[in-house]
Formats: sequence, structure tokens, C-alpha cells
Amino acid sequence: MSPTSFRSLLALLAISLCSNTLLAQTWEVYDMQGNLKSLAIYDRIEVLSETVITGKNEKGLAMLSRELKPLVDLKGDNVFQYLAPWILVKGPNGIGAFHEYGILALPSEYEEIETYFTYLIGRKGREYWLYEKGNGKTTALGPWDSCKFTKNGIIIAQKDGNYFLPRSKDPERRYQLIEENEGSCLLAKETTGFGILNFEGDYVMQPILSQLEHSKGDYFYGFDENQYLLIKGDFIRSDVSYNSYHKITKEGDLMLEYIHGKLRRVMEEDGILLDAVGMESVRVVGDNLYNVTFRDKSVGLLGKKGWQVQPTIGPTWINPGTEGLFPAGKDGKTGFVNSSGKWIIDPLFSEASNFYESVSFYRNSSKWGLIGTNGNIISDSRWDEIKNFSSGIAIAKESGRFFLLDKTGKALNQEGFDQVCRLKEGFFLVEKEGKRGLLDNSGNEIFSVEFENIQVEKPDFFIVTKNKLTGVLNEKGDVILPINYQEIVADWTGNQILAKELYKPVLIQVEEPTSGKRKKGT
Repeated sequence: MSPTSFRSLLALLAISLCSNTLLAQTWEVYDMQGNLKSLAIYDRIEVLSETVITGKNEKGLAMLSRELKPLVDLKGDNVFQYLAPWILVKGPNGIGAFHEYGILALPSEYEEIETYFTYLIGRKGREYWLYEKGNGKTTALGPWDSCKFTKNGIIIAQKDGNYFLPRSKDPERRYQLIEENEGSCLLAKETTGFGILNFEGDYVMQPILSQLEHSKGDYFYGFDENQYLLIKGDFIRSDVSYNSYHKITKEGDLMLEYIHGKLRRVMEEDGILLDAVGMESVRVVGDNLYNVTFRDKSVGLLGKKGWQVQPTIGPTWINPGTEGLFPAGKDGKTGFVNSSGKWIIDPLFSEASNFYESVSFYRNSSKWGLIGTNGNIISDSRWDEIKNFSSGIAIAKESGRFFLLDKTGKALNQEGFDQVCRLKEGFFLVEKEGKRGLLDNSGNEIFSVEFENIQVEKPDFFIVTKNKLTGVLNEKGDVILPINYQEIVADWTGNQILAKELYKPVLIQVEEPTSGKRKKGT
């Protein structure tokens, strides 16, 4: 049936209705080839995930089936946020929450809701509540200054400058500090000292240390009386991985041990990374990467598994490298050394980048050019900015315009763009004078610069907007849906395209959403 026939049928149905009618907007439903399947009557449709679709009309907000039939009344005005598996709904009295299976968890009367897998924390003023999906119960947590989940699901509350664990075995226990980190254990402090808590709120190291600081992962750096400690947190019991009566300093990610006042060891989170005599200084130059300078003025690049660049006399610094070459400095100039510390490219440049696809960019003034792995100049310095090469192409900037460069330094586009963005699919989204176009991964034009927006759904499926109208094109520019719709949403799980047309709203009877639970897999 043609789109015109469908709309005519809707008009006849609307005229024949005498009760329970309302005005709503028409959405056309197509398969992925652009063939019309059906119509749906909603002001707004949102595909939130592979299994969750919502629709809004004058009857309210509902969770929809794959066929866009109302399943569950969401009892709100709009979807405030979708944090799988939770749908946060905003209504006139506040925010509420539904599970994606259609279960009402919290009514729309909260000022704030925080989610954690099968749990929710809702706030009204200073009062907090906890919802547990497992038993469907909502429990009052009490008044707090703040109350939040950690990334492991522990609830930390604060009141009057003190910290509490309201769901632990001892909810009334006061802490001077509870600190979350990237690991699975918490740092805690009481009047007796610092300790370590597991994710159930039990101490796995008693609060007796005079100093404690998180280092990396589940590891901590501590001090107790006259010895320094490197500690590994654990669910049952923390272990001391390393202890020393010699001074261990920690500044950011750098831990150093001094013996009789002299620098002797570079430490990692669980022990010794480097034990060497004659070290003068250590500097962090990357993640688990250090410049180590010795008293004989040799410099090396130390990594997690040992020397990435052996200590050598000559460079004053060595940075992390790529493709076997490491940027290094001497007398204010930059060149490249190999893993043995030998100069491969002499220090001739004011600045140089790492190599990507055997090309680096350099500068001796404010302009950048290209060099190869043997140090040969590929292109003169003319660019204000160059980004790293990927798949044979880099993005460069000159006089406020952006260009695509090949590995010979040739600009692939003669006229520059106002913006160029490399997309994860390999395309280049370009912009000029407020309009957008699209280039393929070789810099060839797919769509000319004439659209307000281009949304890459898949390599052969693009939702485009032109003159405030939306349509769907493929990679060849062929029309899947013409550019004359108000909004288009792709539902890939349902293998369908939802297109909101520009025609006037129709008068139509709306099926009442059902209340209760949504069946799994619907």
C-alpha cells in the first residue's frame, strides 16, 4: 500500500471515531530497503537500546513493542535518561525509574536518582531511599548531606563532615574519611589511623597506619611508625608486598627509595622496579615510563618490563617512542634514538612527533613539515598543525583551514575546510560555512558540502539533514528515504526505519498502554 493510501485510511478512521480521540503526529515505518510497512501515531519515538523503544503522544509516555504498540505506561512526560537497564522518567512532580522489563521501581517524585545495576538511590531533599530489584523493596536510608554508590556498589554517605556505610554490618560507625579509587578496595580513616575496606565494608587492613595513599589498582602506599609499606588490598586480607625501613617517597605516580640519603631504587606498586647505584634523578614521562638520569650524565628510558632505551651518554632526555624510534633531546634540539640509545636521526629539530606509519612531523619555527624514519625531509614546514597519520592520511591546518595530507605531504583537497573530523568508520566529516559533507577513507567525496548534518549509522547507511529536512542515503548517494521528513530513527534490531513525516497531525484513537510487567524478550 502506498504512503498516500495509508494516510487516506487514517483520515477515514479519524472521521469515524466519536470518542477517546486525540491529536498526534504520524510516523512511517519502513524496512531497510525503504519499503513502507506501516504507520504509527506518536509525537516522538526514541530507540534507547536494542530492546527498549519509547513513544510519546497526548495520551502520555509509553514503552513500545517492536511493532510500536504501547506496552507499559511510563507515567511521565519524557525520558530523562537511559542508564541500562534503567529508564529514568521525568514527570511534573520529579524523576522516576522503570526497569527496561517494564517494572516500576521508583515513582516520579524524586529530585535525583542514581543507578547501580539492580539498585537505585533516590533523593528528596536530604532524604534518601534505596530500591532493590531483587526483592522489589524500597528502603529509607535516612537524611544525609550526600549518599552515593561507588563503582563496586558500596553506598557511602556523609553527614556533618563524617562518613558512613549505611548498608554495612555497622551502619552507625563514623569514619573521618572514606575514599574510592580505581581498585576494588576503599581507603578509610578513623581516629586510630588509616585502613583498607573491602566492597562489603569490612576491614581487610585494620585502621592503624599513620599514613596511607592509593597507588595503582588494588595497591596502596603506607607508613607505620618507622617503616614504609607497599600493600595489596584483597577481599579477605590485605598483604604487605614490600616493606622497608629506608625512606620511600611518593609524588604522583613516582615512588623512589633512598638508602642512606641517596637515590637507590625506582619502585612500582608491589616492589622494586629498578635497583641501581649512581642514579641522580627520575622523571615520569608516561604511564609506567621513566627517564632515569645517572651521575655520569647517561640517560635511559625505563618501562614496566625494564629498559626501553638503554642508558646512554648524549641525550639529556628520552621520551616514549613508536615504531622502534624514541624522541630524544640534546642542546635544545630533538632527534630520535633506537633502543640501544644510538642516534638514528640527529637532533636537528626544535620539536618532533612520534612516528606513525613511518612518518613524523617536525618544526624549526612555528610551522610543521614531515620527515621519514631515515631523517629525510618529506615536505617543507608550512603547516600550523598536523595530526598523526592513519591509513595513509593525516589532517593538517594552514591559515585556519584544514586539509588532508598523503604520506608525500601532498594536500588531497585544494580548498581547505573549516573543520575536518576523522570518524571511527574511516570517513572524514568535513564542514565549510556551516554546511557538512563526507569523504571516504581516501579523501574522495561521497557527499558534497551541502548538509546541516550527516549521521553515519553504518558504512552504507547515512541519515542526512538538508534545509531542516531529513532523509537516508547510501554510500553511492542513492536515496533510501527522500529528504522530506521531520525526523528519522534507525531501529537496527527491528530492521526498520522510523520516519516522522511533515504532514499535519491526525485525529486517531490510541490503544491504552497496559500496566504491569513487560515480558522478557518483548
